[in-house]
Amino acid sequence: MTEVAQTFIRHFLNIPIMITSWFIFFFAFDTSFLISSALAIGIYFISNFSIKKLQQRRIMKKHQLTVSEYFHIQKQLKEANVKIRTLNSLYLKVRSISSFKQLFEMTRLAKRIISLVKANPKKFYHAENFFYAHLDSAVELTSKYTLLVSQPIKNNDMKIALQDTRDTLQAINSKMEEDLKDVLATDIEHLKMELDFAKLSVGKKEQPLYLKGESENDRKTIEYK
Repeated sequence: MTEVAQTFIRHFLNIPIMITSWFIFFFAFDTSFLISSALAIGIYFISNFSIKKLQQRRIMKKHQLTVSEYFHIQKQLKEANVKIRTLNSLYLKVRSISSFKQLFEMTRLAKRIISLVKANPKKFYHAENFFYAHLDSAVELTSKYTLLVSQPIKNNDMKIALQDTRDTLQAINSKMEEDLKDVLATDIEHLKMELDFAKLSVGKKEQPLYLKGESENDRKTIEYK
């Protein structure tokens, strides 16, 4: 379940709780409108906090994560989203179609990895290099590249530096592709196992009913009888 879906569920549950509690405070306990509203809002926040904690506990239990592991991964995801926004802000600063495509591919890979880790926090451990090194390098080098490429003066040294940066960014793209493959590795293995099981099941269903070792004539004799 995505974070957006979890937030929607919390609001879907908490709004009726808040409204019901307001009616209880206002009519049953005969409190004033302002006090009833304040208490209802307080119950809303308490209920929202409690349900959020239950959702987090459920995710930790499902993916067999400790509390510290879960919150560390969530912190890394938040920081990664900030870095993605930085990359998105650089689109208008690149000066060539090839650089734009390179940045687009880099951002696409990064978003895909983050999305997979959000869906399954356990996959974070298959993409630690991405979170701790590759994404940081991508943001830093892209920022420096857009700064240099925007300068009006470009001597030979700057041209060499720009080309080296483009080559390094392409290498980082390749590393991100490997990171994505690592994140998807367990899913591919599970898919292969499911396919093997499905093929085995289909093979059993299609197995002839006659006993192994019977000859064709024996089967025909049985059919004529």
